[in-house]
Amino acid sequence: MTDPLSSPSPHFTAEHEEFRASVRTFFRKEVVPYAAEWERRRAMPRSAWHAFAAEGLLGLNHPTSVGGAGLDFFHSVVFLEELGRTGFGGVRFAVALHAYMGTSYLATNGSPELRQRYLRPAVAGDLIAALAITEPQAGSDLARLEATAVEDGDHLVVDAEKRFIVNGGFADFFVTAVRTGERQLRANQGNLSLLVVDRTAEGVHVLPNDSIAWRASGMADISMRGVRVPKENVIGRRNSGFVQIMKNMQLERLAAGISAVGDAANCLDTTWRYLKRRGMFESTLSAKQAVRHKMADLLTEVEAARQLAHHAAWSYARDPLSITACSMAKLKATEVARTVAEECRHLHGSEGFREGAPIVQTVHDAQAATVAAGASEVMRDIVVQSGYEELS
Repeated sequence: MTDPLSSPSPHFTAEHEEFRASVRTFFRKEVVPYAAEWERRRAMPRSAWHAFAAEGLLGLNHPTSVGGAGLDFFHSVVFLEELGRTGFGGVRFAVALHAYMGTSYLATNGSPELRQRYLRPAVAGDLIAALAITEPQAGSDLARLEATAVEDGDHLVVDAEKRFIVNGGFADFFVTAVRTGERQLRANQGNLSLLVVDRTAEGVHVLPNDSIAWRASGMADISMRGVRVPKENVIGRRNSGFVQIMKNMQLERLAAGISAVGDAANCLDTTWRYLKRRGMFESTLSAKQAVRHKMADLLTEVEAARQLAHHAAWSYARDPLSITACSMAKLKATEVARTVAEECRHLHGSEGFREGAPIVQTVHDAQAATVAAGASEVMRDIVVQSGYEELS
């Protein structure tokens, strides 16, 4: 069976392919043997984060001034594909959130002081980042965010309830969206700000979230009550949070889409191995035409999603506000990964309904990915709106 992540691509050079080989070796030695235990414990140990950092994998897209590699974006494409290919959704989202979502706000808008205090140690694996935006009543609709930060001398006093925070259970700091003025109508997002809240700050309470997906990511709910945050912890200008989120959201969606391609490729690979050893009527399931045609269709869908994701990455590298391309890639890749997981579960027969079976967790993780960073329905609205606006 053709490896969906090894087909030729005009975007990859020999250097990229050498990097892919080294990343695969790292995952094979340092991640895959232990990831199932991390999923059971609902957390990645600090030793794992330091292992990623030692390979330079937590700062591929960050500048060398903070310890990053400053490599072209297709090194990140390779890494995210291979991260998804490990087959462990919790690990995939924990690392992607840290390296491409939580820390990206510091890299693009953080002051020199914030970069040295938080971003540099995050790249080194000494501090773990989480992104605290979602609230009980608000996800993609930023107009519904209710977290507040009220000025008090040299500090902002934060009150917030954040939900479904990836890395929340073990993160050292939270990049947090708050309102720094009176709550305004949907048409005006000018009072949102982003700031860094330390986990150890008084008034921060972390409650484990019993999500059935992304277990190793330490999903948690975060309560902040009267948390005093120094004003210098504001990322960028105060009240610029909406613009920052809109810009960085494209990277978040692109990372989610690219890693979903890897996840789908891994699901097909493991399912094909299962089909080849599963006997059925004097042959194997892999020899049955109906099964082979199903796998062919799924393989074609994964390759189509991969090519779209590569185009989006190419577009993003030239314009970080490639809203249509990034939204399309996220929509297509996560929906394909969901379909692949559900179809492969069916091909596993009764094994696909055994509690604890890897394919069962794969389905949960793939379904959750269609919701994160904007649900598929939101992506469709964005694609129609931005796509036709760009064409007009």
